[in-house]
Amino acid sequence: MESTIVLYTWMVRGHLHPTTQLAHHLAKLDLPVTVAVADVPSTGNSAQTIARLDSSYPSVSFHLLSPAATRSADAADPDADPFIALIADLRATNAALLTFLGSIGPVKALVADFFCAYGFDAAAELGVPAYLFFASGASVLAAYLHIPMMRTAVSFGDMGRNLVQFPGVHPVPASDLPEVLLDRDNNQYKTFLGLLEQLPRANGILSNTFEWLEPSAVKAIKDGTVRPGEAVPPFFSVGPLVGEEMESNAKQECLRWLDSQPARSVVFLCFGSASSVPAEQLNEIAVGLEKSGHAFLWAVRAPVAPDADSTKRFEGRGDAAVEALLPEGFLDRTRGRGMVVSSWAPQVEVLRHPATGAFVTHCGWNSTLEAVAAGVPMVCWPMYAEQRMNKVFVVEEMKLGVAMNGYDEGTVKAEEVEAKVRLVMESEEGKEIRERTRLAKQMAADALESGGSSTAAVVDFLNSLNICTHH
Repeated sequence: MESTIVLYTWMVRGHLHPTTQLAHHLAKLDLPVTVAVADVPSTGNSAQTIARLDSSYPSVSFHLLSPAATRSADAADPDADPFIALIADLRATNAALLTFLGSIGPVKALVADFFCAYGFDAAAELGVPAYLFFASGASVLAAYLHIPMMRTAVSFGDMGRNLVQFPGVHPVPASDLPEVLLDRDNNQYKTFLGLLEQLPRANGILSNTFEWLEPSAVKAIKDGTVRPGEAVPPFFSVGPLVGEEMESNAKQECLRWLDSQPARSVVFLCFGSASSVPAEQLNEIAVGLEKSGHAFLWAVRAPVAPDADSTKRFEGRGDAAVEALLPEGFLDRTRGRGMVVSSWAPQVEVLRHPATGAFVTHCGWNSTLEAVAAGVPMVCWPMYAEQRMNKVFVVEEMKLGVAMNGYDEGTVKAEEVEAKVRLVMESEEGKEIRERTRLAKQMAADALESGGSSTAAVVDFLNSLNICTHH
């Protein structure tokens, strides 16, 4: 019986999607691949999601791992910090993972998502080689590998906009680091540090990036300068893992609308599967778009109440009537040159459409790579997690976009929305960014070609498992 590669992830699109793309990629090499998905956080739609993936990717097996029947004290406490509870729940899923790995015959390797890194314990118990899949890029990974080595006297949160230096990484303002890293005395920080300390345990780390995009960070990881005096696992850049998204009639409608627009004329605004902005902010965006005079396609998600459980942003809810959320008469005044869709748009197809000229994005890594692979300039508006770091890299190092000022001050003003849309769509600076994004698109395609850097990295990963492939 042929050994299976098991990819282990969790029920959030930003992690499940790239893991599924990696599985699909491996399955095309005629390798048996299973994706084990921790049903955390449980949204009630998990079984439907798995069924949909099963039918879309017939060469990959999908298996839902139920969370532990008895949750940890951290996770069971209704007032517990959602991040700490999430990691506790994922760690508690190890029992189900262990049972599953033991039930499916020989397992060649476990490849765990970064958030699922405690799954290494289950792999160790069974003597299965454990690898890590990092769904973000090499620059964030290089920083994460280095942070446990840092012996700083102050919290990052006390450093304001002062720059933090990580080997191989463009300097990052301290306040642009993920919130969970800002207060070293906080339990969130300690929980995240626990995850970071799992990274060196991996037999190798696969990252959803490609060498041309982040050369300094890739080099720093490969030559070990991110962890001076310590071993760093072998590193494989296997991206960009960008897939198709086939869904619903909304897709057809907005793509048909794009078909009627001139080439590179439309600004696309979408803040990912897990972000919503307050009503006041929606109003500022609307005014800025209207004043810019440019065509736009805008996926609007209803605001989540400020006091809502922060895991709500993982649930993809909020489809209130769009019109009620926007300034009176806005839809009438922009009819023809603007289209607003409720909550969701087929992002990959929209970005690849010839009419799309710019992308206002929250800088989640999947969205960033989708823009890179489609050759679309970005207007960066980070919201949470490592998105602020991604903004720094996209704007200052990759030079594939501009930043929306005010993202860290509560509300971005209409004037700034208008100015940044005009900058990307009309200015000389915007033209230079467009030329660079065209180059990035070509480099992304080259990385995935036969003999390309990411294709070679997949072969190197398989060689580390003594798997020969003739593709």
